[in-house]
Amino acid sequence: MGSDSNDRRVIQLPIEPGLICLRGLSPKRLRFEVEYGLERGTTANSFLFLPGPGEADSIGSAAALLVHPPGASFAEPYLAQLRELVPSGVELQVVVSHVNPNRVALLHELARGWSKLRLIASNPAAKLLQDLWEQRKPTAEGEPEPAALPPLPPITVVRGEDTIERPDGSSISLLSAPTPRWPGALMAFEENTGLLMSGKFFSAHLCSEDWAESNRSSTEEDRRYFYDCLMAPMARQVEAVLNRVDELPIRCIAPGHGPAIAESWRSLLVDYRRWGESQGRSNLSVALLFASAYGNTAAIADALAQGVSRTGVRVESINCEFTPTDKLLETIRSCDALLIGSPTLGGHAPTPIVSALGTVLSEGDRSKPVGVFGSFGWSGEAIDLLETKLRDGGFSFAFEPIRVKFSPDASTIKTCEETGTALGRSLINAQRKMQRRSAAAGGLSESRSNPAVQALGRVVGSLCVLTTQKGSLSGAMVASWVSQASFSPPGLTVAVAKDRAVEALLHVGDAFAVNVLASGRESGPMKQFLQPFAPGADRFAGLELEQSPSGQPVLPEALAWLECSVKQRMECGDHWLIYAQVTSGALLDAAATTAVHQRRSGANY
Repeated sequence: MGSDSNDRRVIQLPIEPGLICLRGLSPKRLRFEVEYGLERGTTANSFLFLPGPGEADSIGSAAALLVHPPGASFAEPYLAQLRELVPSGVELQVVVSHVNPNRVALLHELARGWSKLRLIASNPAAKLLQDLWEQRKPTAEGEPEPAALPPLPPITVVRGEDTIERPDGSSISLLSAPTPRWPGALMAFEENTGLLMSGKFFSAHLCSEDWAESNRSSTEEDRRYFYDCLMAPMARQVEAVLNRVDELPIRCIAPGHGPAIAESWRSLLVDYRRWGESQGRSNLSVALLFASAYGNTAAIADALAQGVSRTGVRVESINCEFTPTDKLLETIRSCDALLIGSPTLGGHAPTPIVSALGTVLSEGDRSKPVGVFGSFGWSGEAIDLLETKLRDGGFSFAFEPIRVKFSPDASTIKTCEETGTALGRSLINAQRKMQRRSAAAGGLSESRSNPAVQALGRVVGSLCVLTTQKGSLSGAMVASWVSQASFSPPGLTVAVAKDRAVEALLHVGDAFAVNVLASGRESGPMKQFLQPFAPGADRFAGLELEQSPSGQPVLPEALAWLECSVKQRMECGDHWLIYAQVTSGALLDAAATTAVHQRRSGANY
C-alpha cells in the first residue's frame, strides 16, 4: 500500500521564538521498507532557526539555519512553507545528516531556490553528498529528460563535534553519531532549550500533528518497532551514541520522525539500552555486509536483519563504504553466518563491495553459511559476481540469492524477513544439537530434569489455529497458549514466539482470527500449519476458507472461531503476549469438544 503525494502536507509547529518545526505529514505508508510495516503513516521533522538581523557572512550569523531537511517525498508542500519563512536572497545553512538520493533530490531544489545555500555535514555525509549529487536514477524509455542539476553548494565539514552560535543567543552543538546504516549522522543540540534534534534515533513512524507525545505508552510500541527494524542490528554503535547523549542536559528529544518526547525521554533512553542488551547476550552472530546506492539494497538488508534479530541471534551490520579493514576482518572471522548485498551500478558492483568480497574469500570460514542479496535497475551483474565467486570459493549458501528489481514491495520485504528468521533458526538449531550431544554425554539436561519445568508442562491449553490477513500479506500458526482474559469487553490473550513470521502482523490495531480445533478432527489443520514453510510461502495454499466480517481467514472444520482486534502487547521473554478484544465469532459445532495440548515438559511446545 503506497501513499499518494496529494495526501502529504507540511505544518508549522512553533517551538521557541525564532525556532519552528516544519513537519511533513503522511497519513499512509510512505515506502515499503520494513520500518514502515505498522502502516500508521509517518512524519518528517525538520527544524528552522529563522534568519536574524545583520550580514550573513559566516556560520551562525544572520543566515537561516535548517536542521535535518526531509526527502523529496515532501518537496512541494515543504518548499512552499520554506519560501514563506526564508526569502530566497537570505543565506540558508542546512545541517544534513541522513544522506540518500531522496534527500539529495530535495537539496537540489534548495540549491535552485536559494543561491546562498551552504551545507553542513559530517565527513562521511560530505563524501556521500559528493558521490550522489550528480547521480540520477535510470530513466525508462520514453520518459522526459530531467532538468539540469545545480552545482554542489559549499560544504562545511563537521569533524566529531562543532558548535554554531546564533545571533539571537542560541547555541547549537553538532554531534557526530555514525552507524553502519547512517554513517554521516549528526545530532543537533540547542543548549538554551535543552532540545535534542536526534534525527533517526528515537524515531517512530506514525502520523501526528501534536508536537509531543501525550504519554510514554502512546508511542511505546511504535518506537520499539522502529528500534527492532533499524537499531537492533547496530546495537553496539547505538550504545556508543547513547553514551554521548547521556552527557547532554536534555529537556526534550525531537526525532526526525514522530512526535517529540518531552516527558518520558529518560525512560526512552533506558529502553534503548535494555532493548540492546538482548542483542549483546547472544553468542551467535550474523555478519551483514552491504553497500546501497539508492536505499533499495539497504531496505533488503534491514528486512533480513529484522528477521534474524527476531530469533535472538545478533546481527553485526557493516557498511562496506565506511568500515575500517580491521573491523571488517574481525566481523568476518567471528560471525556464524555471513550475508553480503550490493546494488549494480553501471553493470558492476561498487568498489567497496568488491574489496569486501576479496576479504571474505581470503578470510571467510567455508563451514559457515553465506547469503547474497541486492537490487538492480536493468541488470544484476553485482549479484551474479557475488554468487559466482562465493560458490567457486567453496562456500555453502543459506538461501538462494535475493534479486530485487528497483524497490522491494511489501511481499518481498516479508519474504526477506522470513528468510532472515529461517537463517537465525538454523543457527540456533545447529547450536542446540551440539549442546544436546554434550548433555547426552553428561546425563539428562537440566531443563528436562527440573521438576518445576516438568510441572509447567502440565498447564493445558486448547489447540487453535491463529490466522490473519493484512492487505496482501497473510499468516497463520498453531497456537495452544490461548486464554480468555476479560469478560467486559470480551477478550483473550495469545502468546506468540518472537520468531514467528505471523508476529509482524499482530500489532495494535491489527485483526486476526482464532480457530478453535475440535477433538478428534485436529490432525488435518495441525498437519497443514505445523509443516515448515519456505520464506514467503502462502500458508493457505490449497485450502478452502471462509471469512470473518473483517476478512480474516476462517477454517470451516474448526469447532468455533473468534475474530479479534489487538489492543496491547507485552514482551515476555522469548514471546509476545497479545491481548485482543473479541469483535465477533461463531460456534460451528456445538456437539464437539475442544482439542487440548498435553505436554511432558514446559521447556518446549
